[in-house]
Amino acid sequence: VQLQASGGGLVQTGGSLRLSCAASERTYNRYVIGWFRQAPGKEREFVVAMSRNGGSTTYANSVKGRFSISRDNAKNTVYLQMNSLKPEDTAVYYCTAQPIGTTTQHWGQGTLVTVSS
Repeated sequence: VQLQASGGGLVQTGGSLRLSCAASERTYNRYVIGWFRQAPGKEREFVVAMSRNGGSTTYANSVKGRFSISRDNAKNTVYLQMNSLKPEDTAVYYCTAQPIGTTTQHWGQGTLVTVSS
């Protein structure tokens, strides 16, 4: 599967952005979808994951209550709605897809989110 992330940009503190991750094939019931991020000078960190059928989601504590993952199965696209953004959310955001039953992670190219104070 190939993943194309988009939607990043510059936003002020408290603002919102919606990231998109378009997959080259159907992901519903086939892949666990996730988002990771990497801030300048820091290690890549987990943000959120959604189970293959969307029935279960897991968020990092740092984004819980502010970020929300969703999917449009007809478009093979997953979204990350980010609200109440903080400067510490500044990072390159990557979407991932992990085939069920494997440990393989497919990565998109990343989209930059910059939150100004």
